[in-house]
Amino acid sequence: MEGELLWSPPDDAWASTRIGRFLHRFDAFETYEAAWRWSVDHLDELWDGVWNEFDVRSSTPRGSVLAGREMPGASWFPGARLNYAEHALRGFGDDDAVAVVARSQTRGPSQLTLGELRAEVARVASGLRHLGVAPGDRVAGYLPNVPEAVIGFLAAASIGAIWSSCPPEFGTRAVIDRFGQIEPVVLVAVDGYRYGDKVIDRSGDLAVIQAALPSLRATVLVSYLDARADHRPSDQLPWDELDGDPVEPAYEQVAFDHPLYILYSSGTTGLPKAIVHGHGGVLLEHCKAVGLHHDLGPGDRFFWFSTTGWMMWNFLVSGLLVGAAVVLFDGDPGHPDLGVLWDLAEEAAVTAFGVSAPYLMACRRDGLRPADGRDLSRLRVVGSTGAPLPASGYRWVYESVGADLLLSSISGGTDVVTAFLGGTPLVPVRAGELSSRYLGCRVEAFDHHGRSVTGQVGELVITAPMPSMPVAFWGDPDGRRYREAYYDVYPGVWRHGDWITIGEDGSAVISGRSDATLNRGGVRLGTSDFYAVVEDIDGVADSLVVHLEDDEGGLGRLLLFVALRPGVDEEATRAAIVSALRRDLSPRHVPDEIVAVRAVPRTLSGKKLEIPVKRILQGAAPSAVAAAGALADPTALDDLADYAHRTSS
Repeated sequence: MEGELLWSPPDDAWASTRIGRFLHRFDAFETYEAAWRWSVDHLDELWDGVWNEFDVRSSTPRGSVLAGREMPGASWFPGARLNYAEHALRGFGDDDAVAVVARSQTRGPSQLTLGELRAEVARVASGLRHLGVAPGDRVAGYLPNVPEAVIGFLAAASIGAIWSSCPPEFGTRAVIDRFGQIEPVVLVAVDGYRYGDKVIDRSGDLAVIQAALPSLRATVLVSYLDARADHRPSDQLPWDELDGDPVEPAYEQVAFDHPLYILYSSGTTGLPKAIVHGHGGVLLEHCKAVGLHHDLGPGDRFFWFSTTGWMMWNFLVSGLLVGAAVVLFDGDPGHPDLGVLWDLAEEAAVTAFGVSAPYLMACRRDGLRPADGRDLSRLRVVGSTGAPLPASGYRWVYESVGADLLLSSISGGTDVVTAFLGGTPLVPVRAGELSSRYLGCRVEAFDHHGRSVTGQVGELVITAPMPSMPVAFWGDPDGRRYREAYYDVYPGVWRHGDWITIGEDGSAVISGRSDATLNRGGVRLGTSDFYAVVEDIDGVADSLVVHLEDDEGGLGRLLLFVALRPGVDEEATRAAIVSALRRDLSPRHVPDEIVAVRAVPRTLSGKKLEIPVKRILQGAAPSAVAAAGALADPTALDDLADYAHRTSS
């Protein structure tokens, strides 16, 4: 049942957790909601406190906390000069402590101590300097989630260069669409990888990418798939030879908003937006989110399953900022079965284990019980993101993983490279609910009049600045595209594009994209509510729902596309779907048609393509609504296009 209490903080939570001790330095708050209210009403005090709590260091007087509050354009710590990499690599007194644990289906296990990581970053940074890389230059990584990606990122950051990465799962078009916008001077890349038992050679793709980027001065090859020296083309410098003069780490001191890295929107239509994030904003926000809300610090092991093309990779690497070791995994999370990541959690003694909501639901559907036969005693936090986690997924975690865990279902995005809603060690966990709004994140729900509402569905907006809001979009000199992306509906207020219901206690429920709402005869429903019912049915592997409205005010057509598990009875599954929707939602939300498809189309980061599919069903060509390079499976739109063609004839 949604709202069921599944976990409560221990009685001493305010004293035993870092966030509790941090907040009590400001006031004797009786509830987290009171503390959150204080945090958004007193942004200067909050962020000054975060700065001091995590010993953020500036080489110059930092000036005021928030010199201007307007959005967009808020000005944070205008006098500060600092470096993200310096904070990530400074350590907490023990150079022999493990900093990176890496597991891969392509090569053997490895790990780096903090001292070894620092030395590798210094070596690679020196090599980049010898290649002519200077502050503001772009360094691109075509890399899986391996130590070289972390090293390359921190090396670029240490010299004030700007990092940007794509995983080798991306095809050439997707990579060129992204890197072509930012004109990198150095590309660090692999020759291929293994995904489960499949060998994927990317050497040919790499040559195409190199040829399409005339700005490149050098390509550095990580021989990941084939380590033979004669396998490397002559125009690629081996990673191990990327070296300059032996030096101690040196950190370019840059302005608070100096670009740290460039992330990308999904790019389903047109070129993906190149979103620029700054050193200081990421540093402060991630210290707060990872150190306070996830309660991580020295001695912890932080894991989140991610590729280098998803913002959760950037979030994961920031575990280093608070002294936690980061645990990397490259490969198929379903090979040889869904237990592989739980095996990693045991082997690496993971204390915070993050995955996507669909992964947790897949584990549940397969009847997995990770705690059986595994020692997960060090696990304190289970994180979920990428989609709303249904109430049944919450219950599965507490029944099958551990009863005394903080399940943190988080919501945020690439746009802010963090979460602004999620679990907090001071707040109970209830099934199907995001437990709290994060400190300093003034998240509200706006009704159609632009008024803040509680207890009813509204547009998710942010009404006060956050340090990690984008510095800019690359290639948007006058800021027009940036303003249109977030501020076109409510001037001065960030509109995120989700439907949200905020409870009186500050908990929240995300019910889908605000531009994909199902509205049948005045009964409005978010798509996440629909998927929670459909994907809980045995035999359903994935689903996508679209409502084609009737311009004359009728019910319109509600179409459900389902990817079925092998061997299931199609008609029996259809009947089960109809029965469950009628019982758990409403008779109006029983689809007019249920169509079996081979696969549900998703972006490379796992988002369902609800709006592009709707446009295809309204007559648009697939190529006009979704770039093939932005799709996890470019053929997934074929069945939908065939259906649209058949039904329009």
